[in-house]
Amino acid sequence: MTSDRHVPDAALPGRVVPIVASPDKPASMYRAEAKIHARSVKGWWNNWRWIFVALTMGLFYGLPWLSWNGRQAVLFDLLARRFYIFKLVLYPQDFIYLAGLLIVSAYALFLFTAVAGRLWCGFACPQTVYTEIFLWVERRFEGDRVARMKLDAGPWTAAKLLRKAGKQVTWIAIGLWTGFTFVGYFTPIHLLALETGTLSFGSWEWFWIFFYGFATYGNAGFMREQVCKYMCPYARFQSAMFDRDTMIVSYDTVRGEPRGSRPRALGHAALAQKNLGECVDCTLCVQVCPTGIDIRRGLQYECIGCAACIDACDGVMDKMDYPRGLIRFATENGLDKRWDRAAMIRRVLRPRVLIYGAVLLAIVGALATSLALRRPFRVDVIRDRGALARQVEDGRIENVYRLQVMNASESTQRFHVAVDGLAGAVVASDPDVDVQGTDARWLAVRVQIPFATAQTVGGGAHPLRFEITRRSDSTPTATPADALTEKSTFIVPR
Repeated sequence: MTSDRHVPDAALPGRVVPIVASPDKPASMYRAEAKIHARSVKGWWNNWRWIFVALTMGLFYGLPWLSWNGRQAVLFDLLARRFYIFKLVLYPQDFIYLAGLLIVSAYALFLFTAVAGRLWCGFACPQTVYTEIFLWVERRFEGDRVARMKLDAGPWTAAKLLRKAGKQVTWIAIGLWTGFTFVGYFTPIHLLALETGTLSFGSWEWFWIFFYGFATYGNAGFMREQVCKYMCPYARFQSAMFDRDTMIVSYDTVRGEPRGSRPRALGHAALAQKNLGECVDCTLCVQVCPTGIDIRRGLQYECIGCAACIDACDGVMDKMDYPRGLIRFATENGLDKRWDRAAMIRRVLRPRVLIYGAVLLAIVGALATSLALRRPFRVDVIRDRGALARQVEDGRIENVYRLQVMNASESTQRFHVAVDGLAGAVVASDPDVDVQGTDARWLAVRVQIPFATAQTVGGGAHPLRFEITRRSDSTPTATPADALTEKSTFIVPR
């Protein structure tokens, strides 16, 4: 009995063969994934992929080594609860900016996907970038596709062991360097480099270097396309952002079918007489695909939009003296209606894209404005729970507060504390405090009101405002950015 289920052909990823079952040997419902030996490719899109590899890796590996005002330019100091991003000094209370950044990233992803499919996946996703690097290392040690397949199928020899070991050692080194750099965003990387000489890392530093290094080594060296196909949720919900005017990697069936081999001497004009399309069925588009799909079968969720098949097909078209673009970035409407590229690009400005773009611009504008108007200090007011209210000399009523003054600038600042909102309320303790750059200081503040005021307002909690002003010898008049108001209450005993 022959089942109607099909599985991919191990010899040529992308093709399928039927599962055959018999009464004596039932068909297995499980099939191990065959290893994909992606072929190297040259072309315009491949050049752009390596440009993005250089940009993203240069940014990731180089950013921790940059200095700013005598410190690391980008450092997330979890112990001190300070986050340094060039001139910005953020506190845990500034979490709203991280939320805004995540929202901007999400809408940017929606916008890019609606316009041009999975360009992020194919060119800038860390999984794609590291897989590209690890594949390059593999080719240096084991050769291109055919050589690697022969090496894997052949017996173990000294030469094979040496090639495999060299590849693994290089992969491990890249993974550990990646883990080291990752930890360098949370521990000053120059200090981390000194600790490397004596291997005197802390326990958490050891853990995260090995954890992140192992994740890089496993995902880019072994799992590769499995991460994109089965672990990444983006492949599953991308269809919600696609429509028929989204630019995706597409095979032009009108031009390509019926496919078939032919001599190179057969000119383009003679194809109609031979009942042949432009596709020579060389399967190079399948061989270069990092996820092992056949783009000629149409849009598939495994396609990451890397455009390797476009470069491979364009190379074949050049050799056959056929027009390029049998596989190209195009829209479904453009292929069906035979639009040229200009007509397809004009359809980019459709309602979905305009909405995504407008929302993204609004969020970016709001986030940028908030950062520009952000005060260079923060204040938290906490009541002293040990003594809510007490009567002191002259019958005055006193409340004690604890103020945490956080200086987000990188120079020592003097702050003045005053109160308002309750008649006769004054600060009875020293109203001035000096806070060093990127530091926080707790200040005990005693606030008193006259006994007559207490009798007038009556017992209970009454609104009170703390006004904190940053003092500067160069600018004696405070600007709005130098003043901050925090609400609290003043308790009068009943």
